[in-house]
Amino acid sequence: MSVAGFKKQFYKASQMVSEKVGGAEGTKLDEEFKDLERKADVTSKAVVEVISKTSEYLQPNPASRAKLSMLNTMSKIRGQVKSPGYPQAEGLLGECMVKYGRDLGDETNFGGALVDAGETMKRLAEVKDSLDIDVKQNFIDPLQGLYDKDIREIQHHLKKLEGRRLDYDYKKKRQGKIPDEEVKQALEKFHESKEVAEISMYNLLETDQIEQVSQLSSLVESQLQYHRQAVQILDELSEKLKERCVSVINEAQNRPRREYIPKPKPVFDFPEPDQSNGGFTPSVAPPPSRNSDPYLQFGRASTRKPRPLSEQACCKALYDFEPENEGELGFHEGDIINLTNQIDENWYEGVLRGQSGFFPLNYVEVVVPLTH
Repeated sequence: MSVAGFKKQFYKASQMVSEKVGGAEGTKLDEEFKDLERKADVTSKAVVEVISKTSEYLQPNPASRAKLSMLNTMSKIRGQVKSPGYPQAEGLLGECMVKYGRDLGDETNFGGALVDAGETMKRLAEVKDSLDIDVKQNFIDPLQGLYDKDIREIQHHLKKLEGRRLDYDYKKKRQGKIPDEEVKQALEKFHESKEVAEISMYNLLETDQIEQVSQLSSLVESQLQYHRQAVQILDELSEKLKERCVSVINEAQNRPRREYIPKPKPVFDFPEPDQSNGGFTPSVAPPPSRNSDPYLQFGRASTRKPRPLSEQACCKALYDFEPENEGELGFHEGDIINLTNQIDENWYEGVLRGQSGFFPLNYVEVVVPLTH
């Protein structure tokens, strides 16, 4: 930093201390400017909060959002073009219905109905995915662009204006010790920054609001399109289930009622007992050997396992973990997994039986911690 730059920073810091501690008054901005600044600040907060709440509306499960974010990050690191999408609740329900419908059999009434409903739910999940894409492209991304460009630019201009105001006020109070030309130059820079900040806020509040209303309209249009398609899909399922109900009722009415006839119970002939205890010879467990395995007690294997002797960072699985996405590492309760990396506060990366992948932190207990 040059000497002039250092002096300027010193002037601003001194003036700030005088105002905060000593109660000195600085140059006041006009009410019109303050009103613009207040509205711009509210707009900034509104954009940030609306983006956050819209993401929660589209993807309500916070754990799934965090996991999806982590998977997308891993995909970028590995250079994968396609990353997994958000697991829609309709899709998960549909897969469950189809699975058990197939297990029951398509030929059964309930099994066939489950399959029909499950396929419909999976179609609803696809429509929901389309809603996610449309809202992100036409609403979230434009708002994020507005914040990253226009609002951040306003914040920069206001910060610069505050710095030049402090510099001007410091020099103004020390006229005589500081040349008049320098004070005049500080005042000109202050007015220049004020004008730039005022124009940027005015453009945001007056001109860009047309775009924000258009983006909000796109959000509502995407929601309408989603609900129209959902109603159409559910109407088709409703008609199909009604037809199935009528068919079942007609079949039941035309079919003669069958009474349940219990099967005869089997009769067992027991031979005369040879001994007073009913003819069963009790089995006597052999006494434990002195040289037996220390982990075998009372004729069964103990569940305890020796801790690893190596200093390799590792952890012990507390529960079974079934991988659901590419890159996840599956394991069973009691497995010892070598730790290679902690991705974030929720996920580890490790190696088990030659396979590497990542897994949730709360499924394991650390035996030998990672060293950094």
